[in-house]
Amino acid sequence: MPRVTFRPPLFNSASPWATTKTDLQDLYNSPFTGAVTTRTSLLAGFPHNPSIHQHTLFDSPTTSLNTYGYSPYPLKFYLDTVKSVIADTGKPQTKPFIISITGTPEEVAEAVAVVNDVAKTGYDLLVEANLSCPNIPDKPPPAYSLPELKAYLDLLSKLKAGVPIGLKTPPYTYDAQFQVLLSALKAYPSLVSFITSTNTLGSSLHLSSPPSLAVSGGRRVVYQSTLSSPSGTGIGGLGGASIHWLSLGNVSTIRRMLDQAQELKDIAVIGVGGVGDREGWERMLSIGAEGVGVATALGKNGVGVFAKILSED
Repeated sequence: MPRVTFRPPLFNSASPWATTKTDLQDLYNSPFTGAVTTRTSLLAGFPHNPSIHQHTLFDSPTTSLNTYGYSPYPLKFYLDTVKSVIADTGKPQTKPFIISITGTPEEVAEAVAVVNDVAKTGYDLLVEANLSCPNIPDKPPPAYSLPELKAYLDLLSKLKAGVPIGLKTPPYTYDAQFQVLLSALKAYPSLVSFITSTNTLGSSLHLSSPPSLAVSGGRRVVYQSTLSSPSGTGIGGLGGASIHWLSLGNVSTIRRMLDQAQELKDIAVIGVGGVGDREGWERMLSIGAEGVGVATALGKNGVGVFAKILSED
């Protein structure tokens, strides 16, 4: 199990703002990022439909809501883009790329094998299996289920891949959910190099109000969902400052849990959730995050947010 570190321990997490070559090039060229994470992809790409896969951003505090699935681009696009971004600099690679992937256990195992083959040619890559998206109809996040988690880890363990493998987890809200993760990791103690915690919080809804309507002599405001979604409800994943404290609790609990199991101590935790300033970044580091990922604040403020976080006093 390769040990992972990041310098600086600050970078983007998988999000819509890491979709295109321009997105990834800007992130890579920033001197204030210690890694670059691609948007989560499938082997064959996701059937993105902008009429139902959407996001919105809010101020005070900076918060996001999305009904996305995954990247419309396939894994090969991201591996080719990584090579191109590095080649365009005319210099050796200066920071790792975290290739975020998802799919069935078989598809994820195949994707890891593909990434591993590219890494063996000299590229500094990590692979993150995103098992935590809350927005896929009839497919709840596998990281909530011990049998499903083990199905992924079992196939990955048979690959004997050298590339560092990580898991992206959903927000856990009670102890039994953390124990699912712990049990799965203990069953394959030398397989996982890092945990990315957390993804967005599912079952979240934002309502917008049109002009009020008169009802029985009074007036009633009729609310409508701000976003569309595959289910038609507008319910999606909540991110940004609104989940920061929940994400801190998850990172802290997972780090402490790993430290209490001798065979899992070397697994790193990447803290994600509501970091948009130096204080949020330092809070994540103070509870044991090896690196800190940023998504909503990147979407709101652009790549300059990393300089802002690192330069604030």
